[in-house]
Amino acid sequence: MKFNKSVFTGAMAICVAATLWGLDGVVLTPRLYSLDIGLVVFIFHALPFLLMNLFMYKEYKHIRNFTKGDVLMFSLVALFGGAIGTLAIVKALFLVNFKALTVVVLLQKLQPVFAITLAFILLKEKLKRNFILWSVLAITAGYFLTFGFNLPDLTTGNNTALAAGFSLLAAFAFGSSTVFSKKVLQKYSFFTATFYRYAFTSIIMFLLVLSSGILMQVPQITVFQWSVFALVGITTGSGAIFLYYFGLTRIRAMLATICELCFPVSAIVFDYLINDKVLTPLQWVSAAVLIFAILKLSLDKE
Repeated sequence: MKFNKSVFTGAMAICVAATLWGLDGVVLTPRLYSLDIGLVVFIFHALPFLLMNLFMYKEYKHIRNFTKGDVLMFSLVALFGGAIGTLAIVKALFLVNFKALTVVVLLQKLQPVFAITLAFILLKEKLKRNFILWSVLAITAGYFLTFGFNLPDLTTGNNTALAAGFSLLAAFAFGSSTVFSKKVLQKYSFFTATFYRYAFTSIIMFLLVLSSGILMQVPQITVFQWSVFALVGITTGSGAIFLYYFGLTRIRAMLATICELCFPVSAIVFDYLINDKVLTPLQWVSAAVLIFAILKLSLDKE
C-alpha cells in the first residue's frame, strides 16, 4: 500500500464536512422545527449565498463562458443536492422529531449505492477489488451501528415509515449530487462550484417558496432562529460544502460517498454527548470499524 497525501487530505476534508453535518442534524436544525421546511431550506442556501457575494463576487465572470452543459450540471447539483436532497432529509428529521436517528443513518447506508452506481456509469470510475471490500465493510458496520442485530423497525407509526421514504429519496438525491459535483469539479474550482451550487439552489428554492406563499412567513422568524440560520450558514452549511468540494477535487466520487459515512457516526456521538443517549457496546465497535474502513479507503493509492 502506497501513501497518497492528496487522497488522504481529500478524504479527511470530506470526513470533517460530514461530521459538521452530523452536528447540524443533532444540535442546530432541530431548533428550527416550528418553521416551514421549504422556508428553512431556502434560507439555508440564500443567506450563505448573500454572504459569499461580499468576497466572491468575481465568480460572476464565469457566467459569460458557461456552456449549456455547465448550466445543466450546476442545475442538477442544485436540484438534487441542494433542493431535493435537503428538503427530503429535513422533512424526514422533522417527521421523527429528530429523535429517530435510524432514518438519518438509513440515508447514509443507501446513498453509496446510488453514488457508486452513477459514478461507474457517468464518470467511468473503475470498481477496484479493495475498494469494494472496504466499502462493504464500512456500509455493514454502519448498519450494525444503527440497527444492531435487528431489522429496521418501520412499524412504530406512519411518520416513521413516511420518514424512511423521504430518506430513500434523499439518498438518491445526495448520491446523484456527489457524481454531478465531481463532473463540475473537473472543470471548475471548488470555490466556483460552491458559489454556483448556492446560487442555483437559492433560485430554485426562491421560486418554490414564492409560488407557495411560504415567503410570507419570514416576518415570523425569531431573532434566535435567525442566529441559528447564520451559524448553520457559516459552519455546517457553506463552510462544510467548501470542505466537501475541496476534498472532492482530490478523490474519486466513489471514495467520497464512503467518507460521508462520518455523518451518521458523528450524529450518534453528538447525540450521546449532547442528549445523553448512551451507545451500546455493539455501536461503539461498529463505529470503530466504520472509521477504520474509511481510513483504509483513504490511505490506499487509487
